[in-house]
Amino acid sequence: MKILITGFEPFGGETVNPSWEAAQLLAGQQVQGASLVVAQLPCVFAKSLDALAAAIQLHQPRAVIALGQADGRSDFSIERVAINVCDARIPDNEGAQPIDEPVIAQGPAAYFSSLPIKKMAMHLKAKGHPAAISQTAGTFVCNQVFYGLQHLLCNTPVLSGFVHVPLLPSQVAARGGASLASMSSETLAQALLCAIEVLVQHLQSDERDIKWGMGANH
Repeated sequence: MKILITGFEPFGGETVNPSWEAAQLLAGQQVQGASLVVAQLPCVFAKSLDALAAAIQLHQPRAVIALGQADGRSDFSIERVAINVCDARIPDNEGAQPIDEPVIAQGPAAYFSSLPIKKMAMHLKAKGHPAAISQTAGTFVCNQVFYGLQHLLCNTPVLSGFVHVPLLPSQVAARGGASLASMSSETLAQALLCAIEVLVQHLQSDERDIKWGMGANH
């Protein structure tokens, strides 16, 4: 059984992306009999979904966790829902800036994650890692990949979803020490391994996700 982990190339003037730095540390590891494979995605609207589809075709995973960078977030933000819109505040890495355009023409308004998001969040917290269920993955390439991932796999048994991670300390330092949360790539990788442990157990047991109040009031 394979679990595919994807991360993005740097974007927005950055020289690193924590999602890819963490993903690389997981490459080749084994978690309870599951092999972890990784792929880097371009931060380019016109190319990201093709790269994602190619990685899935190559590895034939049982589950996919897509990772992305989230400035200002202080926890592992396990995304609940992807929406069918691209509304870019900044250009992507090839200068494209779609505004109010669908990810998939004629696609449904939204897709939910099929990962056991509550189990994953609870286990992360129990292991001392800050974690939360996020109700929005934004409207940039992260959401595009999340939506495209769910659309691609919606009629398959492959579980999939998206997790946003904080900045790296070097990124915060490069911004003059701005008061932004950060985590090392090693800490990010350790937390992701915790989440993957739960995912593998979930796949092996075929149980439903737990009910645990982690919603948002606003």
